[in-house]
Parts: sequence; C-alpha cells; structure tokens
Amino acid sequence: MVDMSVTLLHHGHIRILKKAAEYGEVVVALSSDDEIEKNKGHIPLLTWEFRKEIVESIRYVSEVVAAPYNITNAVLDKHNVRFLVHGDDNFNMVSKDRLIRFPRTSGISSTMLLEYNRRVKIITPPADSDFIADEFDKIQSAEVLNSSAAQRTVN
Repeated sequence: MVDMSVTLLHHGHIRILKKAAEYGEVVVALSSDDEIEKNKGHIPLLTWEFRKEIVESIRYVSEVVAAPYNITNAVLDKHNVRFLVHGDDNFNMVSKDRLIRFPRTSGISSTMLLEYNRRVKIITPPADSDFIADEFDKIQSAEVLNSSAAQRTVN
C-alpha cells in the first residue's frame, strides 16, 4: 500500500509507486477531500473521484481505496495488505515490520510546488523541479530572516 493525497501529481509520486510495484501489487490508499482539508489545510482542486481516476490510470497501481490520512496496521489489515511503502518522512502509525521506507525524491514535493505557485502565481515552462526547489528555499529563508528581524524589533 502507498498512501497518497494526489492533490498534485508529480514524478516523486510515480517513482515511489514504481518502487512499491517491485514488492507486488500496489494498492493506493487515497485520502478523502475532508481528510485533506483537515490535515493539509486546503480543499483539493479535484474531487476524490477524479483523483482516483487519475491514480487508477498509472500502470504501477492495481487498486485505489478510500483511506484515512493516517494509515495504521488496521487499515493495512482491512485491505489485506502486508506493507506500507512510504518516503522517509513517514508519519503513519504502522509497525516497523510492516513499513518499507525510501528516500524522498529530492527537490520535489506537492507542498513545495503549491507554495511556490501561490507566491509566484504561475509556474511557466520550462520550470524544472531543481529551479523551483531553489526558489522555494530562497523564499523560506527570507521569511525566516524577516520573522527574526521582526521579533528583535518587538523585543
């Protein structure tokens, strides 16, 4: 099982699905719209049904099921799944013997892309993920500096 929200699909998602397929059939645990809003703080642009259709079209995926945002052993058991495959940023509550972790694809995340797009307003081709990651890091660094300066002024 691979847990996903797929509010934005990128090559990091495809790579983890491909790795998961090396272990057998891949079941994607797709978060509901409500769970995404509750846990990520935004409403997905596409409904669960549309996101499911997209994920089902990926050749590495055997099945897509509705699942909570946080995966537990009980969720794995419910779907007769042996392992959860996740990036090394795993927060799910599955036992270590049922978790397969891989390093995240560097320079890419849905959160990073969405935040970059929110600030820049549009991603225009040919924006590659390394460029976007660098710009995202610059924005975050500037915010930290501005926040620190504001705190010193207040104190």
